[in-house]
Amino acid sequence: MGRFQSMQLFTRIVELGSFTRAAGALDIPRATATHAVKELEARLGARLLERTTRQVRPTLDGQAFYERCVHLLADLEDAESSLRTIATNPRGTLRLDLHGTHATRIVLPRIDEFRNRYPQIDLVISSGDRLVDLVREGIDCVVRAGTPQDSSLVARRLAVMPEVICASPEYLQYFGTPSHPDELSMHQSVGFFSSSHDRTYPFELVVDGQARELALPHWIAVNEAESYVACALRGCGLIQLPRYHVEDELREGRLVEVLSAWPSTGMVVSAMYPHHRQLSPRVRVFIDWVASVYASRFGSAE
Repeated sequence: MGRFQSMQLFTRIVELGSFTRAAGALDIPRATATHAVKELEARLGARLLERTTRQVRPTLDGQAFYERCVHLLADLEDAESSLRTIATNPRGTLRLDLHGTHATRIVLPRIDEFRNRYPQIDLVISSGDRLVDLVREGIDCVVRAGTPQDSSLVARRLAVMPEVICASPEYLQYFGTPSHPDELSMHQSVGFFSSSHDRTYPFELVVDGQARELALPHWIAVNEAESYVACALRGCGLIQLPRYHVEDELREGRLVEVLSAWPSTGMVVSAMYPHHRQLSPRVRVFIDWVASVYASRFGSAE
């Protein structure tokens, strides 16, 4: 195994905490991975990894070597991407994680366009609402709604999606229709919380030129977008979410918009990726393509 291949293997072992998972990610036998690391340690004259029955982690020397490897591999990929054939026709596997509704309603309905444009890139896509560890899970890029909080990632804004507050006709018949944001305190909502913490998200509206957060009482809370809509359809309370998600329900009258005179602040959608992947041609072309998909649907991201 060559030096750069050994470095790539070593970084994947550190990031995944496992010889087996790293070997699987690189499609090599585990025995080959073990032998390559032993050769690497012998060549460097230093022990790089601590092995236990449960995990593998770098020694102090290993951590220092890992950090240098990340930069060197990024420089290598940058050098390769400067070649015209690679820059214009990137290849390899791109691992993505997309929020569920963004995958099924925005990105995947047009994914054949990406394949036609970049036929040598294979995609592995996971989806859901959970917060993923990009480095540890070997994911190159995620698309997520909400203002990015992780400063260790590079973020590119894709869109600011207009939102709507709505409820079922049955709920509004029973509780009445609010005519001003101040009346929301007398209403029920469907709570929405993140899988990564217990905070329930408030509604957000622009009132008298100022963004306001409005916390509504609720008796049910969910952490998944389809469940959020399902609860609203059953009369469980008001919800606030991107308009695209409930366009059919609004058009068919199964949900009714309220407080349309007060705009929402809008929901930010971003593509995020680790710093060491920012020079990857595969990541770059995907983000440029997915940015165009969101722009055609929601307009400029600014």
